Amino acid sequence: METLDLFGPRRDVFSERYHLTRWGKAKRLAQIAGIARQFDVAHGLTPVKMRLMLEALGPTFVKVGQILSMRSEMLPQSFCDELAKLRADADPMPYETVLETLSHEYGRPVEEIFEHIDATPLGSASLAQVHRATLVTGEDVAVKVQRPGVRETMAQDVSIMRSIAKVATKVVSTAQVVDLGGVVEELWDTFESETDFLVEARNLAEFKRFCAPYKYMDCPKPYMDLCTEHVVVMDYVEGISVSHPDRLIAAGYDLKEIGTKLVDNYATQVLDVGFFHADPHPGNIMVSGGQIVLLDLGMTGRLNSTTRSVMKQMIFAVAKQDSPSLADGLLRFAGADADPADYPALLADLDTIVAEYGNVDLSDLDIAAFITALTQLAQRHGIEVPSTVTTVGRALVTLEGLLDEFIPDVNMIEIISKHIATSKSPKQAARDEIETLGIEGHQALHGLLNALTESKTAARMLTRGQLRVNVELIGAEEPMNKLSDMVNRLTMALIVVGLFVGSSIVYFAGMKPIIFGIPVVGFMGYVVAFVLSVWIVFDINFKGRKKKR
Repeated sequence: METLDLFGPRRDVFSERYHLTRWGKAKRLAQIAGIARQFDVAHGLTPVKMRLMLEALGPTFVKVGQILSMRSEMLPQSFCDELAKLRADADPMPYETVLETLSHEYGRPVEEIFEHIDATPLGSASLAQVHRATLVTGEDVAVKVQRPGVRETMAQDVSIMRSIAKVATKVVSTAQVVDLGGVVEELWDTFESETDFLVEARNLAEFKRFCAPYKYMDCPKPYMDLCTEHVVVMDYVEGISVSHPDRLIAAGYDLKEIGTKLVDNYATQVLDVGFFHADPHPGNIMVSGGQIVLLDLGMTGRLNSTTRSVMKQMIFAVAKQDSPSLADGLLRFAGADADPADYPALLADLDTIVAEYGNVDLSDLDIAAFITALTQLAQRHGIEVPSTVTTVGRALVTLEGLLDEFIPDVNMIEIISKHIATSKSPKQAARDEIETLGIEGHQALHGLLNALTESKTAARMLTRGQLRVNVELIGAEEPMNKLSDMVNRLTMALIVVGLFVGSSIVYFAGMKPIIFGIPVVGFMGYVVAFVLSVWIVFDINFKGRKKKR
């Protein structure tokens, strides 16, 4: 008998670390069930009802909804579009709670660190709240304070999800559709990094170093000695959000220049450096003192050099309508062990994508639809796309939406394609090409040596009569199935004839006991032969009608 392990006697390390109790889990589970009943989940959910329900369930489920909004292989597109509207805005927590949290984090009175903290927050989300403050040393800063208990609440929700996913995986075979356990662990990794504000502080410091060569790009400087797991202190930046284009124009800024520099720098982050802001929505981008300032580095992504080169390859594969190159890129995304069961079918599906997206200029390419189509195709063919690629896709779609709404004269994919074409000098391109040829030559040489070794083994087995060959005839499945049905029917017919003949011999022999004037053995033979005859006729008639349909 399966149980959810919610009320088991043993407490694991995870529960002890986040102070989870059986009573707390049961109470939270009852709360979740109550909200689910409130939204009448039993009778189905519309996209709007699902969004409202996730908001009512709290920060964990808001984050789940935000992640699912980019997983069109799991949810219909209408649900993804609605979940994309989820925001983590929440009622502000009391000012006294903020002061208590700061005092607890630093272990000393707040007045020793801050000369002043504004009581009115700059922003309040389900995870944290931001206040403007002044340090005793005079610096104007923004203080981001995590809501007390929010990490424990998320841990509690994840613990419940783990138990449910474990049982669901055993009861329902979902491994071929989605790895529920993997999804839950991916969620927890995201939660854990976002609720550890030291991670955000380190991201700010790293991104600050990245911005140093670019006079037009910046981010707030963190005060590392004042940052803790639940508090981030950074420079306060006063500027104009890109969501207010009228104010930017009134201040003398050129929207097209802002958009072009923003996208080109983002291409540098993703394709050249491999460290990028993963949530570039309008609220996280402002213009201050002639610089584009990126805020909230809690969500970042990292790409290795191989993934970056594959992304460039795939963008141009679509432009050149090169399905094999696109397939090669997709398989390289999936890793060295990728082996699609039906490679010709994969190429055929990629031909469809190339036909749809490859006939347009790069400037007209819908990057959101393109990434969604590729992700769904990979899912159908059992190719697991790395989560970092999904993160890039989500970020590009967010950035594309920002440009469409506020800076429509800037085309993101056109700028990215130009960036790829001009990002390398001829000398660097030649050096990279030589390096690539060296690697491929090394792999080819080893492949040739392995092939020679295998050939030697095969020749030895052939001379000893030990060689066996497995042959698979593509497209022969249906004829073989028909032949198998014919042989089965013929076999059954012979059995029926044998039963009739044998029963008749027993009848004329007059063996006892007798029933209805027929020996019992012969009677049973006649009955079995009759049943099998009816079954053969029914099977032939049923399959014949099915083929006509």
